[in-house]
Amino acid sequence: MDKLSVMHAFRRIVERGSFARAAEDLGVSPALLSREIKLLEESLGSMLLTRTTRAMSLTDAGRLYYEEALSILGAVSNVENRIRDGAGEMRGHLKVNAPSSFAQTVIAPFLPGFLSAYPDLRLTLSLDDKVVDMVEGGFDVSIRIRASMPDSVLVARKLGTTRQRIFASPAYLEQAGVPEKPEDIPHHRVIGFLLADHLSSWTLQGPSGKTTLDLDPPVRVGNSLVLRDLLIAGYGVGTLPDFVSNAPEARGDLVRVLPEYELPAPEIFAVTASRLGMDAKVTAFLDHLRVALRN
Repeated sequence: MDKLSVMHAFRRIVERGSFARAAEDLGVSPALLSREIKLLEESLGSMLLTRTTRAMSLTDAGRLYYEEALSILGAVSNVENRIRDGAGEMRGHLKVNAPSSFAQTVIAPFLPGFLSAYPDLRLTLSLDDKVVDMVEGGFDVSIRIRASMPDSVLVARKLGTTRQRIFASPAYLEQAGVPEKPEDIPHHRVIGFLLADHLSSWTLQGPSGKTTLDLDPPVRVGNSLVLRDLLIAGYGVGTLPDFVSNAPEARGDLVRVLPEYELPAPEIFAVTASRLGMDAKVTAFLDHLRVALRN
């Protein structure tokens, strides 16, 4: 039995949810695929899949085998890609997923230099503010910004921390007044960020400790660049991460509200599917990203 081939077949069966669809992808018969999985189960002394005429599901042993198969197949692919790349060369297809505002403000500025440095590299940059399925999307790396990463078969590497603070335009504050304390915020027009944990509840850390505000934002948007533009236009008060707020704050288009207070700082993670390291393409991309985050 070719263990790697069977492992690859098992992974395809799980991800396609069907022996027939997996067999079609692999160019073999469903009967052959079923026989291979039965031999695998016999060699392990444990059932990996429970099957009925209508459904198929993983057993606990099957889930363990699937998770470890992802790591092993990823490591084999990693080694093969490094050998193909050759010493000092960078080629192949790099697929990156990132939140849209982060991609536009942090990643986009360094892409021309990155692509010029590696002219043989193909790049797909997908912008999505929701968490994507990396395996289904075929992504090499996904950038995620959140307070912490849940336990997963994926591997998360921390790249940095972003600060989350409160902003408004000078024109809005002149018209509506400057909040002097956290309890003033609910009396202002708040713009909420749909995808944030703090959409309707802000926990502020300040000189006297933590203060929690319950809010009901009348306007809620799912993109922090749109939120930024509404704040600049003088529509209200809202929170922004520093990679979005730095430029308009430096220009004077936005000013800090309650400057001694901040929300919890989210972490920036690079998420990959392999536990055994990254290939050269991902390493080079993340090296450029780390430099951009330091600037």
